[in-house]
Amino acid sequence: MNQGASRAAIIIEALPYIRAFRGKTVVVKYGGNAMVEPVLTTAVMQDLILMALVGMQPVVVHGGGPQIDQAMKSSGLTPTFVQGLRVTDPETMRIVERVLVGEINQEIVACIGRQGGAAIGLSGKDGGMLQAKKAAPSVMPDGQCVDLGLVGEIVRVNPKPVQTLLEAGYIPVVAPTAGDDAGNTYNINADLVAGEVAAALCAEKLVLLTDTDGILDRDGKLLPTLTREEVDRLVADKTISKGMLPKVQACRAALGGGVRKTHIINGTRPHALIEELLTAGGVGTEVLP
Repeated sequence: MNQGASRAAIIIEALPYIRAFRGKTVVVKYGGNAMVEPVLTTAVMQDLILMALVGMQPVVVHGGGPQIDQAMKSSGLTPTFVQGLRVTDPETMRIVERVLVGEINQEIVACIGRQGGAAIGLSGKDGGMLQAKKAAPSVMPDGQCVDLGLVGEIVRVNPKPVQTLLEAGYIPVVAPTAGDDAGNTYNINADLVAGEVAAALCAEKLVLLTDTDGILDRDGKLLPTLTREEVDRLVADKTISKGMLPKVQACRAALGGGVRKTHIINGTRPHALIEELLTAGGVGTEVLP
């Protein structure tokens, strides 16, 4: 096959997937090293724009862990995590909101714009999109309970702000902060926000970008397809642990809300998002109902 025919074959391979997902909402959780490496950042933005141009409705929920860590260290604070969640005191919350909403969110919007797309940024507090409450203390393996501070869990999602932007032709970019009825602001894990937003939107897919190839077994081998029940067993035997726990919790929430498929893929692989969505082989781990 000559080079031209090979390139054409790649495009034709995508055709049935473009047809299947046209008009469908795909929620993408964007985080990890794909946010800090310029080449990877550009690749993700191009993927999102391509998705929009072929008729999909991408929604971005972003994290910002490395940037928050750096900002905390610059302020003389030491990041602390429990079961993959950041312990958040009031000073840390101020840094989290500044970095997520005031910096990263706007940088993503601007980057999409530079690549020829159109995006608008939101926090979970905009339009009352996310309502939260203080998360329960985290229970450690030894039975000790740890108060996570201003870490929240989602009480309800109002999808209208996101739907309004999608109908107007914009890519919504959501920062994972939320408020409660008393005016408190909470830091919420971006994976969990992505799962709840996907469920509220009745999305076709939830795709979580991470820094590993997906869910791995104890020997480090990729598990390409899992059911919710199989994921539960892997959590119970500690094969899934630490930072992967919020990701599988997000998959559970999305699938429980009617999302058809969820995917955990390696965001350090350029254009992994398009590979997962528009090719037969795909990449990463898909978690099914």
